[in-house]
Amino acid sequence: MSRQTWHMFTVITFLFTVLSLVGDVFSTSAAPWYENLPAVTMDYKVHIDAGKEDCYFQYVQPGATFYASYQVLKGGDGMCGFAVRHPNGQIVHPYEWRQSAEYADQTSSGGYYAVCIDNQFSRFAGKLVNLYLSVIRYDMWEKYAKEVEELDMNIKNFTSSIQFVERNINDILQYQYHSRARESRDYNLLMDNNTYVLRWSFIQILAIAATATLQVYFVRKLFEVKDNSSKTRI
Repeated sequence: MSRQTWHMFTVITFLFTVLSLVGDVFSTSAAPWYENLPAVTMDYKVHIDAGKEDCYFQYVQPGATFYASYQVLKGGDGMCGFAVRHPNGQIVHPYEWRQSAEYADQTSSGGYYAVCIDNQFSRFAGKLVNLYLSVIRYDMWEKYAKEVEELDMNIKNFTSSIQFVERNINDILQYQYHSRARESRDYNLLMDNNTYVLRWSFIQILAIAATATLQVYFVRKLFEVKDNSSKTRI
């Protein structure tokens, strides 16, 4: 093998090595970045078209607490279907045509949960829906406690206090979500009622004006005197 051929072989080998390393990096980074976080909360406002169904998927670590809820903010009769499918394929929350609903799994077995919002019973009206998802891993606090105990530090009471505060914060976040959803729904209902009143008031004003104009016209026609001049015969 010549020197030039050996040099080309070395360059090609180096390129293949770099490409394989880049592929490994991208394959390892393909997982969601939030999988190892102690807590993840998401609040969405989604629009569901009439006669449609949308599903959203959320990954939950084994042993974590999964919570999902929805509330219809605007559109039609103000109700939608809501269902939650477990990672094993079982529907753990069956469809119910309601204005709001919620589901909680305190000790999840892990995997991707499917949260589906169904608007198939509404053939003409789309719906604006507020969707709230949260995943909390309380076992992460035990992991932090063990790591600190390795440093010969006794923070058992401190860890218990943090866990208590974390649970209360989660309850407060869920309460705030429901409060925001109710406020948004009331505001949209108020704006819809205002638009409805203004529209029908304008239509009634036009109807009254048209009726008054017709009445004046026919009254004037009733009292109109026609000039019938007779011809004189010689």
